[in-house]
Amino acid sequence: MFRKCLLSLVFCASVLPAAERPNVVFFLVDDLGQRDLGCYGSTFYETPSIDRLAKEGARFTDAYAACPVCSPTRAAIQTGRWPQRTGITDYIGAPLKPEGWKRNTRLLPAPYSDRLAHEEVTLGELMKSAGYATFFGGKWHLGPEGFWPEDQGYDVNMGGVDRGGPYGRGKYFVPYDNPRLPDGPPGEHLPDRLATEAGKFIEAHQKQPFFVCFSFYSVHTPLQSRPDLQAKYEAKRQKLGLQPKFGREEPRDVRLVQEHAVYAGMVEAMDAAVGKVLSKLEALGLDKNTLVIFTSDNGGLSTSEGSPTSNLPLRGGKGWLYEGGIREPLIVRWPGVVKPGAEVATPVCSPDYFATLADVTGSKPISKIDGVSLLPVLEGKELPERPLFWHYPHYGNQGGAPGAAMRRGDWKLIQWHEQDQPELFNLKNDLSETNNLAAQEPERVKAMLAELHAWQKDVGALLPTPNPAYDPAKPDGRAANAPAKKAGKKKEQ
Repeated sequence: MFRKCLLSLVFCASVLPAAERPNVVFFLVDDLGQRDLGCYGSTFYETPSIDRLAKEGARFTDAYAACPVCSPTRAAIQTGRWPQRTGITDYIGAPLKPEGWKRNTRLLPAPYSDRLAHEEVTLGELMKSAGYATFFGGKWHLGPEGFWPEDQGYDVNMGGVDRGGPYGRGKYFVPYDNPRLPDGPPGEHLPDRLATEAGKFIEAHQKQPFFVCFSFYSVHTPLQSRPDLQAKYEAKRQKLGLQPKFGREEPRDVRLVQEHAVYAGMVEAMDAAVGKVLSKLEALGLDKNTLVIFTSDNGGLSTSEGSPTSNLPLRGGKGWLYEGGIREPLIVRWPGVVKPGAEVATPVCSPDYFATLADVTGSKPISKIDGVSLLPVLEGKELPERPLFWHYPHYGNQGGAPGAAMRRGDWKLIQWHEQDQPELFNLKNDLSETNNLAAQEPERVKAMLAELHAWQKDVGALLPTPNPAYDPAKPDGRAANAPAKKAGKKKEQ
């Protein structure tokens, strides 16, 4: 009863008539880098379904995740709020409090919440309040049982639990050992199974507005491909003469070439699952009245846990505040609204999806959200310039350090907390963030730092603190989790 009363306070009653509301399919891929798709420049991975989606819709060049790791971005997508407001600022599974920190680092990471509070209003609740049937399939990773999708506004939950990856006995194959996804027949592949379940839901609810949140476990570790696809890409790699090549993003090695056959197979299987859902929409005659959104939760994994992909020309990858860690693919198809083949350079971020779907459905959230509706952009109009912000007061598993960042126009500032020395880049002239202009632009740095600090105060951002146990004579805790080209087990997140 409290939950229902809360929802009535959060949304105004006025929503569009059912006939005017599009169905919505939201694809969220885990750990997919922007450059991992053919339509974003990959020449090794093959993604025909997503490439077609881009031709039929709009491809965003400057879309961002709210955080360089998964759970905070997922919380931002579900709520339309910056991760700092939800309290989920690191992947759920990292030490919750500074006193649990064991790595030899200069700072102690800030504490964070390990669940999405029931008081937060989710996309599932937003769409349900607008009269939609709601489906969640795949990775949730926003809290323990009792905080899973069925407790957060979703009518159906297929596979959404507390885990950050498919860690059952079969990993990406049966047996899944997932309490919200019964095993299928031997050999069944997880992304295909989730696509089948999404298709079943769509067919069962085709007479009413539906919202499908297809949140892939792919292409997160463990690195495991269908054997046929792995063999295909091993042959392709040999034919093209590709070899592993690594550079250095201190204190880690960083992959510079896309040639990982297992990862390529995972990407293609993910693409096939997207295609299966899109084909179901077409077969039922629903594609013309369905808004499709496709994006990722952070950048590609390039400095840890096998370092399976390269994000070049973007710097760094998952776990880093450089563009490789936060710039995402974003494709939106909405026949009759979005111009096919459009390219959008407007900077957008994860909280914007909530605001957009509220606008699309005619729902009016009156609680505090941070996203802005992208509906004007989808209709070919302009949005006023605004800053985007990031705050990651943690050491992830990929070698990055605690820091904060903001982008305004072409300019991006990063403030690293260890040295408290800002970096400033002009992304228009230096997409790879190789030329730090902070010394040449002191006034701009000062103004952007002031704006960043004001935002941090507004959202209640928690800061890391000095680590009294730090010993500079011992190995740096950021270098833990051995470089990709060296042998050794790597912790999965």
